Amino acid sequence: MRAKLSEESAMSYRAPLRDQMFVLKDVLGLDSYAALPAFADASSDTVEQILEEAAKFCEGVLEPLNKVGDKEGCTWSPQGVKTPTGFPDAYRQMVDAGWLSLGGSTDYGGQGLPAVVQTGFAEQVSSANMAFGMYFGLAHGAYSAILAGGSQAQKDLYLPRLVSGEWGGTMNLTEPQCGTDLGLIRTKATPQADGTYKISGQKIWISGGEHDLTDNIVHLVLARIEGAPAGTKGISLFIVPKFIPGADGSLGARNPVACAGLEEKMGIHGNATCVMAFDEATGWLVGEPNLGLRLMFVMMNEARIAVGLQGLALGEAAYQAAVAFARERLQGRSISGAKNPEGPADPIIVHPDVRRMLMDSRATLEACRTLLYWAALQGDLEKHGADEATRQKAGDYMALVTPVVKAMLTDRGFRACSEAMQVHGGSGFTEHFPVSQYLRDCRITLIFEGTNGIQAMDLVGRKLGQNGGRGVMAFFADIDAFIAANEGGSDAMKAQVAGLKAAKAQLQEATLWMMQNGPANPENAGAGAHDYLQLFGLTTLAYMWGMMVKAAEARIAGGDADPFYATKLVLGRYYVDRILPEAASHLAKLKTGAGPVMALAPDAF
Repeated sequence: MRAKLSEESAMSYRAPLRDQMFVLKDVLGLDSYAALPAFADASSDTVEQILEEAAKFCEGVLEPLNKVGDKEGCTWSPQGVKTPTGFPDAYRQMVDAGWLSLGGSTDYGGQGLPAVVQTGFAEQVSSANMAFGMYFGLAHGAYSAILAGGSQAQKDLYLPRLVSGEWGGTMNLTEPQCGTDLGLIRTKATPQADGTYKISGQKIWISGGEHDLTDNIVHLVLARIEGAPAGTKGISLFIVPKFIPGADGSLGARNPVACAGLEEKMGIHGNATCVMAFDEATGWLVGEPNLGLRLMFVMMNEARIAVGLQGLALGEAAYQAAVAFARERLQGRSISGAKNPEGPADPIIVHPDVRRMLMDSRATLEACRTLLYWAALQGDLEKHGADEATRQKAGDYMALVTPVVKAMLTDRGFRACSEAMQVHGGSGFTEHFPVSQYLRDCRITLIFEGTNGIQAMDLVGRKLGQNGGRGVMAFFADIDAFIAANEGGSDAMKAQVAGLKAAKAQLQEATLWMMQNGPANPENAGAGAHDYLQLFGLTTLAYMWGMMVKAAEARIAGGDADPFYATKLVLGRYYVDRILPEAASHLAKLKTGAGPVMALAPDAF
């Protein structure tokens, strides 16, 4: 029986195309931006075709390699790192098809599509094979950092090759003695007469630091120039390529930078997590000396959104697997009477507790997807908005929600993976079913690119007060406007608005409490940051559900009888009734302050 269930119930991932297009077209109104040059080639019909083709590639090529990567992992040797069987060929297919150039600037060979479109593709990739997607995801981050701060010569040399996927990219921050506290970096940069630098030091936990997918790897490395100020004020950013390229991109001598070993990890086995040794490697300064952290944050902030995406993507894949299993697995009888009277038992999807777990996951994940795409759209509008006011507001929103997207989507994505395992019961704890890998792969998303605790402190300590609180006040005003415009609507909208209104009031109360109690005792802010971020996230997801319900009702009112839209109304109501009440508990915990958290002396633990 186990083998039969393994074959039939361990359903392969299927891209949620309908849900993706609902968010892009109906909720966010993608076609309403057609007048902006950056959106000229991004009509909803075109985007749908792109995502349909992407789904074929992700489902047919990447998803079958997911388990291969998990079981086989990467192999280290003095000559380099070998990725799992099938990864190099899949990467070549991706490059040849032009998938990696979707969001790249047309100035450097990219297709110039908006980031919100690339986000839809990236979600599919991460659901199908997160470990594989990390290789080119970091290359895009390197592209963004060089685009933001590199010289024209650096852009001309590196960006076309990063955009196409011909070369890979990494970011090298962490060292054995420092993770989040980058002021402790010891990697040094020694100036040379020709304007280059010799980079020496060790970096750890470098994703994709060495592999066999590309001919060259462009390492972006944080280091301290000799004599630079201590702490974060003395950090510079350098390009340190695996092979030193000529001006025409031809590869020259091997740079003395090497992978000294691979980490043994809980998950993402298909991605090479490397210890990197730099032994007087040649590097080129990016931007100005001692201002490297500012440029690296361009890459880090993009990576934080990408990690939030990974949490959502794995939660989606795990949810799909759980639904497939619950429909097939026969166990017990429905408490309201047999639903499968001809069989020996009912499928477990009839049981309320199984439904609870599936509904929790689906209602949360759909709101998370909308938040992710909404954030990506703000990034597009920050760059390409029609006027300065639009660009400024979008930039404020992007800064405000980045820690929320990273923390909330990974937290809830991991929760969906855990619930999926619970739906599988003991079967989920075995390797015969895919949810074990999803759970293991997803766990890192709560940690890397800044732990979720760091994201909470970033939100409370930096983002709320940024520009005099301009971003958060505008965001609250948008929610208020949405409430005012919709509280007299249908019964479904009234329920959404009532829930959103209550949660927003709780969030404002928490914000005021933080403002009043944080300055007197900074540990109040530290102790309450997690609960504040959760409250902020729950409220934001309620706002997303409000927009989704409104969009679904518009389709229904227009005569569309597809049950897809009626399902959105059910899920939106479930979120308000069953998930949003968590907000009150976070407010109550936040208001207890630092006292209960800090009550024990360190030696009492």
